[in-house]
Amino acid sequence: MTALRVATVITRLEGGAGQHALRGALSLDPADVATTIITGSGDEQLDQARAAGLEVIVEPALRAPIAPASDVRALARLRALFAARDFDVAHTHCAKAGVVGRLAAHQAGVPRLVHTYHGFPFHEFQGAPRRQAYVQIERWLGRITDLALCVGTGVAVEAVRRRLIAPERIRTISVVAEGADQAGLGSGPSAAARRRARAELGLPPDATVVGAVGRLTYQKAPEDFLAALGALGRPGVTGVWLGDGELAGQVAAQARAMPQISVLLPGHRDNVPRLLPAFDVFALPSRYEGLPTAVVEAMAGGVPVVATAVNAVGDVVVPGETGLLVPPGQPALLADGIRFLLDTPLAAARMAAAARARLGDRFGAPALRRALTAAYASGGAVTSPGMINCPYRVSA
Repeated sequence: MTALRVATVITRLEGGAGQHALRGALSLDPADVATTIITGSGDEQLDQARAAGLEVIVEPALRAPIAPASDVRALARLRALFAARDFDVAHTHCAKAGVVGRLAAHQAGVPRLVHTYHGFPFHEFQGAPRRQAYVQIERWLGRITDLALCVGTGVAVEAVRRRLIAPERIRTISVVAEGADQAGLGSGPSAAARRRARAELGLPPDATVVGAVGRLTYQKAPEDFLAALGALGRPGVTGVWLGDGELAGQVAAQARAMPQISVLLPGHRDNVPRLLPAFDVFALPSRYEGLPTAVVEAMAGGVPVVATAVNAVGDVVVPGETGLLVPPGQPALLADGIRFLLDTPLAAARMAAAARARLGDRFGAPALRRALTAAYASGGAVTSPGMINCPYRVSA
């Protein structure tokens, strides 16, 4: 039997979305599915994909920021690539690749289009006209999409509520998190794992550490993390943010301007799961999200979590049961959640244990493999055979 030819298109093969796309591709049997990853850029995940035997094509014109000239160039190049390679499925991830990739695949006649929503390009912190424009673009793209895979229930509910695609073409899937297949084992990070992680970060073994993981971007609200540390009023607490991004310089300057808090910014690290045991509390301050892999990995590692109540985070962080939720954009409330987990270690340990038990096998590679195998199956394309002209500018 000839392997199904799948083009996985993502703007950046990095971060949580990149991990999800790569782990999904690696979960599949290469005898059944031949995956080509098409991306604009990436980090060590590019090397991981190549080392695993996956074909990787880097298209520099595929960029995350709105850039009309690059967007048009990426559209033309992807359309030519799809036409020349005769793929069976185009599977796009995230906003920019979702627009450019789906439009190019549709114009090239790729038989089946699948898109994964890791979150949405629209959110409550935007102005209404811009938000509505993004919704309209996603609705149009939904007309040419055979199946939408939503990372978490909250994302799927939002896709239904916004009428982005027909409800019968929406599926809910989970992220694949390292250590999730061991979620029911043990009660938390071992003392040895904690010492090793803290030593690698240059922290003393007896430090009290509140950590966060993610790109330093507007979406992740790192300034709220710093503000929460300030509101916490605990000079003995060290805040650690693992990740890099366009706001790195700004966040570092803000941290220097707050001498009352202790903050460590190690930048991008490719061994995040090994460093998570350094944290006494994992904090997620994001303004908007899908379902961040780092949250699941923290919970799988037995680290108590306080997170903002956005999109699908509530799939895993059940208030008072598996962690604490606070509204986005409210660093004082985030500080209250952190303070509670630090001050009530028995309650924090109870929630962390419940979180590990709740994860079960939902976040392992086998679950994602089953979801992708079903998504790629040609149950009959729902898109029309003719071309549909996009009435909107191609951008993210």
